[in-house]
Amino acid sequence: MTVDWAVLYRETYQDLVRFLHRKVWDADRAQDLAQEAFMRALDHEPDNPRNFLFTVAANLARDEARAAIRQRRHLTLIKSEEADRSVVDPVEEMEHEQRLAAVRRALDQLSDRDREVLLLWDAGMDYEEIAEQTGLAVKAIGTTLSRARRRLVEAHEALEDRDVARG
Repeated sequence: MTVDWAVLYRETYQDLVRFLHRKVWDADRAQDLAQEAFMRALDHEPDNPRNFLFTVAANLARDEARAAIRQRRHLTLIKSEEADRSVVDPVEEMEHEQRLAAVRRALDQLSDRDREVLLLWDAGMDYEEIAEQTGLAVKAIGTTLSRARRRLVEAHEALEDRDVARG
């Protein structure tokens, strides 16, 4: 079976960038990694091209994170998902960035499996694709997602409580 990479690109690129963005927390870097994932995938003829592409992307992001740790550089936070607004209220911008930073800190509190399952689901994958990507049973995905969401909320609330106690 020959993969129509142009169609896959059109159908998957935005989901892949969103997935990578939540791994590297830098919009430009996420786009670069998505392009790199497609470039590497072109040399292959996988049975499930979408899952293969997400696997390549996840590996690239993992390598990126390891390099960042070794070099002790900090990943940058995203500026704003609403960059196309003509008038930006500085207070709203700051609050938006604080909310994104809080979500990032909460995601960082999760296990790798919980974070991966949440990010794959957020990237538009269905349960079968998530199962194939993570090695979990398809029947376990719903429960794993539910628990991961609960843990994310709990981590977010705990961080908020800690911040309120400090402030």
